[in-house]
Amino acid sequence: MAAQERAAFEKRLKSYEGRGAAASGAGRDPVNEPMIRHWCEAMGDAHPAYRGPGAVAPPTMLQAWTMGGLSGHQGRNTAHDELFALLDGAGCTSIVATDCEQEYLRPLRPGDAITFDAVIESVSGRKTTKLGTGYFVTTRMDVLANGEPAGTHRFRILKYAPAARRTQPAEGSGAAPGGGRGGPSKGKRPRPVVNRDNAGFWDGVAAGRLLIQRCGGCGVLRFPWLPGCNACGAAEWDTVEACGTGTVYSYVVMHHPPFPAFAEPDGAADAAGPYAVGLIELAEGVRMVSNVVGVPCDEVRVGMPVRLAFLTVDGEWELPVFRADPPGGSAGGGEG
Repeated sequence: MAAQERAAFEKRLKSYEGRGAAASGAGRDPVNEPMIRHWCEAMGDAHPAYRGPGAVAPPTMLQAWTMGGLSGHQGRNTAHDELFALLDGAGCTSIVATDCEQEYLRPLRPGDAITFDAVIESVSGRKTTKLGTGYFVTTRMDVLANGEPAGTHRFRILKYAPAARRTQPAEGSGAAPGGGRGGPSKGKRPRPVVNRDNAGFWDGVAAGRLLIQRCGGCGVLRFPWLPGCNACGAAEWDTVEACGTGTVYSYVVMHHPPFPAFAEPDGAADAAGPYAVGLIELAEGVRMVSNVVGVPCDEVRVGMPVRLAFLTVDGEWELPVFRADPPGGSAGGGEG
């Protein structure tokens, strides 16, 4: 696209700023206790404010009450569809959500009727990312409960033309992994992000110990590691070592895309996968996500007993995983 043509195109994109994306939308259901309960269970959030008489909804559920479900959104304005069609026509056919921001103005309580208006707040200039070249589109949704302002939800996506994939060098070709630029080898697992909030956990793993945080205020155990307690808000904590036993609370089987780096040395998952990722409920009561190994992925079941093991990855670092206990056992029943 020539510079003059691009300038005209971007001027057309800018003309959509401030135009409505949805008007007088209505939540499909009022704020209700079952959805609050499911959300809290999924998030592992046991805060007492979200249950019992006088309960409120977690503020971060703000968008959940406005979502269209599998049938999609109803009542969108034509401006939204026009903008996306314009970007599609320019080759920006792919989309990825990048971030959201929320502001809370009042608590939501069971029975509140949700309505909302949405506006196309901004369209960026042309940006080039690793995914491809495109434009960031930010939509602002103003959420009301029983007609009163309840919060604002800004949602930003990148609408882009996918970058051409680089051809990977064949094994044994002698080409440097990662293009020789110091990036991670394609044959190695992604490294965990270690920061000041979870460094103690990874220090424990390196020493062959699975450590769970224990609140110094109320004594509640928590996982993953957090700087403060979800139950009482206390910032003090110590740790307890997990005994290493647990059960599969839920699981998924990863089929595609294949990640050769996740192949198991015992052959439970070959170089192309698939492999099982489980939500493991430890004997101490907390849950963590990890690989289930030592058993074919199609034999993993909800309720299967598992035992902690440490997998040496790439000969460099340790990773906690869970092995079927007994190995190859088929205990438990339901599907995940």
